[in-house]
Amino acid sequence: METQNTYLAAQASMAALLETQRQAYRADPYPSYALRLDRLRRLGEMSTRHASQLVEAISEDFGHRSSHETRLTDLLMIEAAQRHASRHLRGWMKPRRMQTALQFLPGANRLMRQPLGIVGVISPWNYPYQLAMGPAIAAIAAGNRVMIKPSEYTPNFSALLERIAAKHFDRDELTVVNGGMEVGQAFASLPFDHLVFTGSTATGKHVAMAAARNLTPVTLELGGKSPAILDPDADIGAAARSLAFGKLLNAGQTCVAPDYVLVPVYRQQELLEELSKAAHHMYGSDARNADYTSIINERHFARLQALVGEAVKQGARAIHPTFDGMQTDGRKFPPTLLVDVRPDMRVMQEEIFGPVLPIVTYDGDPDQAIAFVNERDRPLALYWYGKNSRNRGRILQRTVSGGVTVNDCIWHFGQESQPFGGVGASGMGAYHGEWGFRAFSKEKPVFLQSRLNGVGLLHPPYGKTFEFMAGLLKAIT
Repeated sequence: METQNTYLAAQASMAALLETQRQAYRADPYPSYALRLDRLRRLGEMSTRHASQLVEAISEDFGHRSSHETRLTDLLMIEAAQRHASRHLRGWMKPRRMQTALQFLPGANRLMRQPLGIVGVISPWNYPYQLAMGPAIAAIAAGNRVMIKPSEYTPNFSALLERIAAKHFDRDELTVVNGGMEVGQAFASLPFDHLVFTGSTATGKHVAMAAARNLTPVTLELGGKSPAILDPDADIGAAARSLAFGKLLNAGQTCVAPDYVLVPVYRQQELLEELSKAAHHMYGSDARNADYTSIINERHFARLQALVGEAVKQGARAIHPTFDGMQTDGRKFPPTLLVDVRPDMRVMQEEIFGPVLPIVTYDGDPDQAIAFVNERDRPLALYWYGKNSRNRGRILQRTVSGGVTVNDCIWHFGQESQPFGGVGASGMGAYHGEWGFRAFSKEKPVFLQSRLNGVGLLHPPYGKTFEFMAGLLKAIT
C-alpha cells in the first residue's frame, strides 16, 4: 500500500511538472536558433563550472571512482558533444530540399525538422553525467524541453545534478527529478513525446511497455554480451592492450565493454600473457591504486563474486593478472580472466558488467567465430582485431551489432558524426550528433505547390481528360 501511494504521489507531482513544460512548449513550439544555442551554451557552462563537484560526487557514490575516468568518459565526452551540436546546429535546423518527381514539377518538396515537445531521459548509474546529458544535448538542439530521472544508485550525483540543473535552466526548459524505483516507474508512465532509457535489457522491456500505453516512441540503449574477435593474424600485444583498457575502464561497468573474447586456440596462451602484462602495467599490484574504480554497490559486487565462483566450480580457471583476492573493503574487484568456459555457464549467459573477461577459443576459421556470435542475442558492440580485409568484411557483413570498432575497443561510442544505438536485445533507436537531433525531431514532409500546375486535370468529372492524364503519368513514372 505504501509503495502504491509513493507511486501515485510521484506520478501526480511529475505529471504537473510535465504539464508546465507542455505549456511552455505550446507557447514556443519552435525555439529559435539563438535560444537553442544559448541552452547548449548553458549546458556546457554547467559542465565546466561544476566539474570538480561532479567528479567528487560520482566517486563518493562508487566508493571510489577514478577522477581521470570521470573526466574522460563523463565530462570530456559531454563537452565534445555539446561543442559538436553547437557547431552544426544551424545546418541541422535548415529545411532540406528533397527531390520532386517530374509529374509534380514545378512544385517542390521540403523536409522540415520540428521539435517533438517533451523528451524524458532515464539515465543509469555507470556513466551518470554522460548518459543523462548526452540525450539532453540532442533533445535541446532539436528544440525540445527535457525531464531527466537519474539513477537512485548514485544519490550524491543525482542530488547534485538536480541542484546544478536548477541553477542553469528554468524548470520548463530542463529539469531533474529524483527518487527510487517507484519514481522511476511513474516517470516511465508519463506521456512524453519521446522517452530515452539506458540500462539493462530486462528493465528496458518494462520501460518500453510503460511507454507503449501512451504510444510514446522510445530510444532504448541496453547492452548484452559484446564480443571481441581476434583474427588469426591479429597483433596480440596491441589487441591485449586495447582489450585491457576497454574491459577495465570503470572496472568493466560499461555497456560497450567487451564481454568475452574469441581467440584462435593456438594463440590463447599468447593472449593470456599479453592481457596479464597489459592489466598489470595499467593498474599494478595494489588494489588501492587510485586509477582503478570500485564496483557500484555490494549487490553488484556479490553478483560478480557469484559469477566467477560458479564458473570455477563448473571447471573454468580464473587468472588474476594484477592484485589478487576479492577486495571487499572499497569494493575493488580484481581484474579476472576466465579460461575453459562453456557456453552454458552463467558468466556466458548474462552481461557481466564488471572486470571479468571470459576467453573462448575457436579454430581460426572466421565462419566459426561468426556462428558463435550469431547464436546469441545481437550485441551492442562488436570488436574485431586483425589485418585480413577479407575476413574483416565477412565479420562485418555476417554479424549484426549496434556498432563496431576495428583494431581497437569502445571508441565507436565517441563518434559524434556516427549514430550510436543497439539492435534487438541490445536496444532500438540511435542518437549522437545529427542522429540524436533527428531522433528527437519530427521530420515533417512539406510539398510546396506551384501556382501553375496541372493537378486540376485530375479532378472530377472524370472522362477523356482524366484517362489521358493517367496514361501520361504512367508513362513518366
